[in-house]
Amino acid sequence: MSDDAGGLPPQHPQDRPLGQLVSEATEQITRLVRDEMQLAVIELQQKGKRLGVGAGLLGGAGVLAFYGGAALVTAVIAGLATQLVLWLAALIVGVVVLGMAGVLAFVGKQQAQRAGPLVPEKAAISVKTDIKTIKEGMHR
Repeated sequence: MSDDAGGLPPQHPQDRPLGQLVSEATEQITRLVRDEMQLAVIELQQKGKRLGVGAGLLGGAGVLAFYGGAALVTAVIAGLATQLVLWLAALIVGVVVLGMAGVLAFVGKQQAQRAGPLVPEKAAISVKTDIKTIKEGMHR
């Protein structure tokens, strides 16, 4: 398609002056780079959100392990202490609470890992494809 408003028929690339071809190529490359950067930003934002969810779960696991454990530990130890020696009751309860914290931490870690590496993989593939296409076009 021609950009000129004179209504002249579109020219073939070989019919246009070199300056015009260079100008168009520069515009297209600039647009391509800008679009690739936008793709990379969007991809990193999505991965950052997933990582944030995983980090939030890990933080929640820590808070639950501390406050929930502290609130229940006393009651459970006191209950077990009626049947066992106090130190043994405290040991049993401590192991159970830490086990629950471990499960929550494991789930949070899995969520964080699902985000994948913080590399804009789709944008990188797209840039490689663009470079390959440009190189192929130069060899014609």
